[in-house]
Amino acid sequence: MLAAYEHLLKITLALSGERDIARLYEQIIEAAQELTHSDGGTLYIVDERDGHAVLRFEVLRNDTFSIRLGGTSGTPVPFAPIGLFLPDGTPNLSNICAYVYHHRHPVNIADAYSEDRFDLSGTRAFDQKWGYRSQSLLTLPLANHEGSIIGVLQLINAKNPADGTVLPFDPALEPIVGALASSAAITLENQQLLQGHRNLLDAFIKAIAQAIDAKSPHTSGHCQRVPVLTEMLAEAACEAKDGPLRNFTLNDDEWYELRVAAWLHDCGKLATPDSLLDKSTKLHSLCDRIEGIKTRFAALIAQTQLRHVRQGNSDPAALEAEIAALRDDCAFLERANLGSEFMHAEDQARVRRIAGYRWIDHTGATQPLLTEHEVELLCIERGTLSNAERDRVNDHINVPIQMLESLPFPRELARVPEYAGGHHERVGGKGYPRGLTREQMSWPARMMAIADIFEALTARDRPYKAPMKLSQALSILNKMA
Repeated sequence: MLAAYEHLLKITLALSGERDIARLYEQIIEAAQELTHSDGGTLYIVDERDGHAVLRFEVLRNDTFSIRLGGTSGTPVPFAPIGLFLPDGTPNLSNICAYVYHHRHPVNIADAYSEDRFDLSGTRAFDQKWGYRSQSLLTLPLANHEGSIIGVLQLINAKNPADGTVLPFDPALEPIVGALASSAAITLENQQLLQGHRNLLDAFIKAIAQAIDAKSPHTSGHCQRVPVLTEMLAEAACEAKDGPLRNFTLNDDEWYELRVAAWLHDCGKLATPDSLLDKSTKLHSLCDRIEGIKTRFAALIAQTQLRHVRQGNSDPAALEAEIAALRDDCAFLERANLGSEFMHAEDQARVRRIAGYRWIDHTGATQPLLTEHEVELLCIERGTLSNAERDRVNDHINVPIQMLESLPFPRELARVPEYAGGHHERVGGKGYPRGLTREQMSWPARMMAIADIFEALTARDRPYKAPMKLSQALSILNKMA
């Protein structure tokens, strides 16, 4: 018996270190079979179906037929769950597993075919189908640290290790298997709680990403596409057989860490004004101020016509030429307002020349056609953001670093701030916010930076540019490398 307790201790330690719930289910069955020399077993987990408490088949084992169902087998147990209560709400006490759930103590049956306390028709149907003889049964509750029953363990046909004959389960083993069941229940509940917390964290993170994407129709989907692209790069890196990534690999925790970072990489955009996220033209704020400039042009054209009349100018061709030039200048500003990959110096000079035009406002005062701020915006060389606005947008990368570094991430998620905060760094040291070089960036951080740039280049929902072809995007990435 001492050997059995020593074996129990060894098994309990092994169970406590298992983090995969499906594998933990299997280990509970395997450990119980090993302790009792039983031929098979079933693990049931308490669940809720359509508002009713049931015992769900989780793992089923039978060594005689090499049956392996549930757990990590990939084949679910094809049996309906066991109802714990009858339709009238009273406890189901005819089924042995439901009985053990309600009475909270083991039931040891020497011969299933001599038992008349419980309905064992399911056991007999299995026997008839498989040509089997279920004889001894040991059914135990799995109670967590609060004493709640979270599952039931049933073992079938204890065997004599010497000759394989079926024996009743030794009552002396009941407390040992009961201790195993209790330990397994607590371990299982801990893993379920951890998985529940992880599921909650995942849902919360994705809700943040969806909120960021919802802030702007022009970047909708970005926060959801970057994690996919990042994982694709990481998978390819893990499969590399040669080159600098030949030894690169990620375990389960590292995969999860990368996934969390990818989903949170743009959380700082929650602090970025919508007017900047949605800035589809250079003059766009709450509205596109190009309309105000077009109105001034209309007023200037009318004032030009009036001036010609007052001066008695009888040359209509000269008037038409002057008006056509003003309309061409207005059309040029409309094009300049859209933004592009590059604005030439001569176009910037033309903006400044147009700014020198004068018009008379509603008070009779003479005003420049363009304000200094409008000139600054219309002369933006690339895209639609001024340097000050770009700094404000770029600050979205400082916000998540500050946010994420202030969070008490567990050890397995400790590098989330590094990965999420590095997606605008560049291996040459010209990125931001920290100007990191290749040697200062981890492989996962580089992957996220590549995914972020690639998505931005190929996105179809940006108002200031058309999506690039793959060949163009890859050419740019190659040059940046």
